[in-house]
Amino acid sequence: MANRLQALQQQLAQRIMILDGGMGTMIQSYRLQEEDYRGERFADWHCDLKGNNDLLVLSKPEVITAIHNDYLAAGADILETNTFNATRIAMADYEMEALSAEINTAAARLARACADEWTARTPERPRYVAGVLGPTNRTASISPDVNDPAYRNVSFDQLVEAYRESTRALVEGGVDIILIETIFDTLNAKAAIFAVETEFEALGVTLPVMLSGTITDASGRTLSGQTTEAFYNSLRHARPLSFGLNCALGPDELRQYVAELSRIAECYVTAHPNAGLPNAFGEYDLDADEMARQIGEWAQSGFLNIIGGCCGTTPEHIAAMVKAVDGVAPRALPTLPVACRLSGLEPLNIGDDTLFVNVGERTNVTGSAKFKRLIKEEKYNEALDVARQQVESGAQVIDINMDEGMLNAEAAMVRFLNLIAGEPDIARVPIMIDSSKWEVVEAGLKCIQGKGIVNSISMKEGVDAFVHHARLVRRYGAAVVVMAFDEVGQADTRARKIEICRRAYHILTEEVGFPPEDIIFDPNIFAVATGIDEHNNYAVDFIEACADIKAQLPHAMISGGVSNVSFSFRGNEPVREAIHAVFLYYAIRNGMDMGIVNAGQLAIYDDLPAELRDAVEDVILNRRDDGTERMLAIAEKYRGSKSDDDSNKAEAEWRGWPVRKRLEYALVKGITEFIEQDTEEARAQSARPIEVIEGPLMDGMNVVGDLFGAGKMFLPQVVKSARVMKQAVAYLEPFIQASKDQGSSAGKILLATVKGDVHDIGKNIVGVVLQCNNYEIIDLGVMVPTDKILKTAREEKVDIIGLSGLITPSLDEMVNVAKEMERQGFTLPLLIGGATTSKAHTAVKIEQNYSGPTVYVQNASRSVGVVSALLSDTQRGDFVARIRKEYETVRIQHGRKKPRTPPVSLSVARDNAMPIDWESYTPPVAHRLGVQSVSASIETLRNYIDWTPFFMTWSLAGKYPNILEDEVVGEEAKRLFADANAMLDTLSANGTLNPRGVVGLFPANRVGDDIEIYTDERRTEVLTVSHHLRQQTEKTDFPNYCLADVVAPKASGKPDYLGAFAVTGGLEEDELAAQWEAQHDDYNKIMLKALADRLAEAFAEYLHERVRKVHWGYAPNENLGNDALIRENYQGIRPAPGYPACPDHTEKATIWQLLDVDNTVGMTLTESYAMWPGASVSGWYFSHPDSKYFAVAQIQRDQVEDYAVRKQMPVEEIERWLAPNLGYDAD
Repeated sequence: MANRLQALQQQLAQRIMILDGGMGTMIQSYRLQEEDYRGERFADWHCDLKGNNDLLVLSKPEVITAIHNDYLAAGADILETNTFNATRIAMADYEMEALSAEINTAAARLARACADEWTARTPERPRYVAGVLGPTNRTASISPDVNDPAYRNVSFDQLVEAYRESTRALVEGGVDIILIETIFDTLNAKAAIFAVETEFEALGVTLPVMLSGTITDASGRTLSGQTTEAFYNSLRHARPLSFGLNCALGPDELRQYVAELSRIAECYVTAHPNAGLPNAFGEYDLDADEMARQIGEWAQSGFLNIIGGCCGTTPEHIAAMVKAVDGVAPRALPTLPVACRLSGLEPLNIGDDTLFVNVGERTNVTGSAKFKRLIKEEKYNEALDVARQQVESGAQVIDINMDEGMLNAEAAMVRFLNLIAGEPDIARVPIMIDSSKWEVVEAGLKCIQGKGIVNSISMKEGVDAFVHHARLVRRYGAAVVVMAFDEVGQADTRARKIEICRRAYHILTEEVGFPPEDIIFDPNIFAVATGIDEHNNYAVDFIEACADIKAQLPHAMISGGVSNVSFSFRGNEPVREAIHAVFLYYAIRNGMDMGIVNAGQLAIYDDLPAELRDAVEDVILNRRDDGTERMLAIAEKYRGSKSDDDSNKAEAEWRGWPVRKRLEYALVKGITEFIEQDTEEARAQSARPIEVIEGPLMDGMNVVGDLFGAGKMFLPQVVKSARVMKQAVAYLEPFIQASKDQGSSAGKILLATVKGDVHDIGKNIVGVVLQCNNYEIIDLGVMVPTDKILKTAREEKVDIIGLSGLITPSLDEMVNVAKEMERQGFTLPLLIGGATTSKAHTAVKIEQNYSGPTVYVQNASRSVGVVSALLSDTQRGDFVARIRKEYETVRIQHGRKKPRTPPVSLSVARDNAMPIDWESYTPPVAHRLGVQSVSASIETLRNYIDWTPFFMTWSLAGKYPNILEDEVVGEEAKRLFADANAMLDTLSANGTLNPRGVVGLFPANRVGDDIEIYTDERRTEVLTVSHHLRQQTEKTDFPNYCLADVVAPKASGKPDYLGAFAVTGGLEEDELAAQWEAQHDDYNKIMLKALADRLAEAFAEYLHERVRKVHWGYAPNENLGNDALIRENYQGIRPAPGYPACPDHTEKATIWQLLDVDNTVGMTLTESYAMWPGASVSGWYFSHPDSKYFAVAQIQRDQVEDYAVRKQMPVEEIERWLAPNLGYDAD
């Protein structure tokens, strides 16, 4: 291995080396299915494994080997192991944590074997293996809970443990390099570096480390908020072989950041960008030639040492890059001036030409009574304001100290640092972790993503402890303050100061390997003018020691606690400020680089009164024996009224602005201190409380969204803004609900969407209507199993149970609930509602299985009357008797019901199939075959929204736009429409709901009533089969339609195509709705879900248009308005499984398999084949001009049996899924 690594360094010096390309992109091209991911070993694994790409090294190693070989054949020098998500943290998604080590080792061995094989072919050009450590799916720097910004869902130690395990396995598997890549949270990467170095030490090996981060948006920052240079400074301590950027952006967008990195990095620079930015459909459009052209320009500009590809790139891209950089000299490693390179969210470089660095001192419980009080009282938001004031006053570093006897210093430090991470205006500067307790220091180091400073370590406890702590500080990636303190004691003279500092310097640089520029000596600042003669020369000794350190200890820096020097004059702030100013004037001239000061109270040396300045200089420079007495004599003259809290007495200028502007400012800045006060003022000025939300609060959030979209704000700021908004809304909620009765509950009602169904808009509306009529609602949500419904009903002693469902399989689930209620002896009223429910089904299928009252509720407006009657002692008896009599009549009518047209046999129906002359018709050729991820902005989809169903959701009947002028509901419709558009504005501006989906076009031909879908144009291998049903009633003037009829028969020899799609209004739907629910804001919760539903349908319409015009391309000149689109005035249809033309919900599984929907989009199917999120649409695309929508309606036993054979499912199971369509009694 040593020879290989030596050759690696030689190759890097001679040419630009090539990293491989996208692994996920290539895996996707194999169209692997669930069984491929499982293999034999995991055939019985208890959860779905499709999408667990890392597992393929065990279950499908030949695929990974083939991909590695394809990249090596394309010219790659370095292979990345297929371990991006192989840490035990990421593997938890598949409950495979225990397999993490095995997967890493196997992946390394696969790549090693491929690399060795190719090296053997051309020994002069060795191939290398980089063991990949991915970012995991958690962030150590960002809270996932907007209400608790100090919370973290993963700890530094957990990350270290996981990364150590993966590192050990990769090394055992034979990797040459460790590649920590796609870093979006620098703290995660610091944990990875810590783990790698610790594991190397344990194994007795050292391998090169490559680092690569991800710039996520137009701000040029990582997801956790750091600029490129701050990111580099934070991880520079790893002394990496290379430092680079990958993913998220294409070469055009990434160029400026790679250029910056090439300027500042002392190591080699690597880049592996995406193949451009994804388009509106999630596709990567940058072809190999164009990408290579841009990469070639990078190389010619001297940016590169290693180049490769990320998402969307293939061996074709890599081969083109090889040609583009061939013969171009690699980037020469620059010689940069030595500097201490610190960082918060932004860099702070301290070199020879840097001015004095102010370290803010007020976030120190030992130095600020106010800060100590705030921390002890757990008023952390106010404590953050202290830090913010320091930064705004010019502090370039923030010193944080929690060492107070009555505090849990470690817990306080962690909480405060986590909170600071969510305050970008504070976190932009580096952090100095100040404690005399090592455990507090170490806890703090595990919280900061930037490169901070430890304050401090010393040789007080001996050299061994000093070296141990120094090595850990180095490994955590921090600079260090070293106190002039050894086993004898603190240095109080010039000679002792330089003696201890010199000894410490040599130990740190020669034994520990600490960079000298990251060593900051504190030669001890002691108080002067104490009245003790031995103290008079303390300031002089410090100032002169500064010059000694600069002369004798190259690149070391000097700091100190400046306020110590004036301690004798505490309480006299003007005099203390003068002492600080004079002391710093001389110390800085002698080389002091930084100091812990109150950044808001620094006086200017030249502005001091001459009398005061002279007296202070006498003391600081020890020029007169009576200097202390003279100083004391004039000190009272300059005593002012300043106190520790003076800077907080006058509120900031913005507090004088109009309330609308104050609310906007608070939202943008994330200030919560005055939010309730300002919200109340705004409410008092508004006719309705809701207007405060609709007006200034939404206005402020729109500003936040605009800034975020423009790259002027980043994620932590947006999270902070959301917290302010929630607090304002929570304050307004009681006022909005004030009109509701406040008396005792009229009854307790349990509502639930049954197991397997995710739709709940109607249920939510029913709940709101009932709540407004003083009923207590227990809403169990969606996909609720029977046992939970009944268990909760007993525990809560509810008066009524209400069941909801949208998809037809939910009808059977409601029957199951009724049967179980009967079995357990319930007598409570059972309400049935939802889009697929009906009075007939309730009467025929449900009521007969339950002896208690069972009532079908058509809509929300009917719910109050039904519930009122059922809970009334005087009305209940008559109401239940009437319902039962009514349902008995329905059952009798149903039993006597005969079809309007008689059924026919399946063979007769097929003989009457839709006649199409396939000899004279040639199906259009699809332009874009294969699967493509898609996305669309809310602004784009607004133009495709069909608003009429939206108003129906709110029980406002009428067709849009006429409903807005309706005499009865027009005004309310206008208000609702305005609210809806306001929410769309907010969702769009904030980017909080993101419609996405997937589309695929495939070669296909009809075989009987089914459609064969082929892997490619050769049409020799069947990828899957789409099964369809045929109308089975007697028809004389029309055909017995089947969707398969409009696809060219296989026997015709005409190539045809079939499309499939799945889209959602946004995976964030449930999370956003839960936020509204947590605030008890049902209006906005329902509004969100209704709009998400409309966006999903709009997306389906928009995508179908794109398919007709571009992807399939058979109608490139189509130009229809939204009304025409809603009326479907175009060629082709998009029927959805579960709807009348293809009523079998299980066919959604075919679409999911075909498009790999779970992984490409994140949408899932429940056990009842409901789509999650609820605002989702999926279906097929047919292009034939005669294709049309129809209802299969009733089918007979012969077709069910035939269909069961074709689908290879039991007849009984088919009957269960097609129960509403059965034209016979399956029982």
